Order: sequence, then structure tokens, then C-alpha cells
Amino acid sequence: MDEIQIKLSGLWVATMLIYLLGDVLRLFSGDTKPGEMAGQVVSKNMYLIAAVLMLIPILMVLFSLFLDYPANRWSNIIVAGFFLLFNLIGLPGYPSLYDKFLLAVSLVFNGMTIWLAWNWVQ
Repeated sequence: MDEIQIKLSGLWVATMLIYLLGDVLRLFSGDTKPGEMAGQVVSKNMYLIAAVLMLIPILMVLFSLFLDYPANRWSNIIVAGFFLLFNLIGLPGYPSLYDKFLLAVSLVFNGMTIWLAWNWVQ
């Protein structure tokens, strides 16, 4: 196993934990009510979309360890790029400073993932 694969996997674990920490803090701080998102009742379809989005970093932990070089490299670049853009677009919608801080850290980790995968030479 290549050392880069372990580093990429570790970055995805860290990113996933940042997302989870943000969700937990939002609930504990009272910034959001369970069952609501942006003041609206969450539908079952919205929960499914959230589950799929949060499953992706978990799958990337495994893909980073088990995919072969070209697929591994490009899946990390594409998925980290998606999350980088997704979080950049969503960043202004979070009113709390802790959310903005955690998203900024996740953007750095996404950037590190892209940089590491981009510079990965077999």
C-alpha cells in the first residue's frame, strides 16, 4: 500500500469528523432544531440526500485505501473538489462562527486532498 493512500484516507476521516462535529455543535448550541433545516421541516427525501452526502466521505476512506492508482487519484480529486465547491457555496448560509471555522478547516483539508492526489505520481 502506498503512503499516499493512507494520507488520503486520513484526510477523509478528518473531514468526516469535522462535518459530524459541526452537526453536533449545531444541535447542542440550539442553532437548529431536530427535524428542521433552515427553519423548514425536513422531508424524508431531504434526510436521504443528507445521508448520501455524508456517506461519500466514509466511502472515500475505503476507496482511498483499496482503489488502484488512476481511479484512486481521480476519485479523490473529483470528490474533494465537489465538497470544496459545495461548502464554499454553503458557507455564507451558516450564521455561527464555529460553523464558519469548521467549514474553513474542511476546505483546507479538501484542498490538501486535491493537492496530494494531484501530485501523486505512480
